[in-house]
Amino acid sequence: MQIRSMVVEHDAEGHPSRVVGTNTDITQVKDHQQQLERIAHFDALTALPNRLLLAYRLQQALAQSQRRGQSIAVAYLDLDGFKTINDTLGHGTGDSVLKHLARRLQNAIREGDKIGRLGGDEFAVIQFGNEQPQEAAALAARLIEIIGTPFNIDNQKLVVGASIGIAVAGGDYQDSTQLLRAADLAMYRAKADGRGR
Repeated sequence: MQIRSMVVEHDAEGHPSRVVGTNTDITQVKDHQQQLERIAHFDALTALPNRLLLAYRLQQALAQSQRRGQSIAVAYLDLDGFKTINDTLGHGTGDSVLKHLARRLQNAIREGDKIGRLGGDEFAVIQFGNEQPQEAAALAARLIEIIGTPFNIDNQKLVVGASIGIAVAGGDYQDSTQLLRAADLAMYRAKADGRGR
C-alpha cells in the first residue's frame, strides 16, 4: 500500500487553487516487504531460520569454507518422544516445548554457527570448525544433554530426547542438498540404533 500526499497551492482567500506536486510515502510498502521476507525465511513458531533460509546459509557457508580452508559439519536433529507430548497434552503444549527448545539451542551454539528449524520437530545446526568431525560430535553430545533437560511447561515437567545425525562437507558432499540429506540419513541411523545418540 502506498500513501500519497498532494502539495496544493492556495489562493489569496485560502482556497485550494491547484496541485503543485505529490509525495509518496513508501514506509508502509517497505514494512510490508520486510514482513513478507520474514514470513518466507523464518519459522513462525520459533522465529528460527526455516529450511529455505538454512539451505541458503549452508550454501554460503560451503563457499566460504572452500575459500578459507575450513571444515563444515551439519548436525541434523530430530526429537525423541515429542509425538507423545503432542498426542497426550495437545499441540499447544508441543508448541511451547518447541519455542523453549529453540531458545536453548540458540544459546548452545557458538556465535558463528547457524541453526534452523526444518519443520515439525526437526532442526539443523551448521558448524564451522577445523577439527571435524570431532567438534560436531562434541556439539551433538552437548545438544543431547541440553535437550534432555526437563522443560517446565504449565507446571509440568516434560522430557524429550534427541537423535542427531552428522555429515561433514567434503568428498561427495559439496552442496547444501547433499549435505543435509546425508545428515538426515545419519539421524535416521541414530534413531534405528536406539535413539538418544
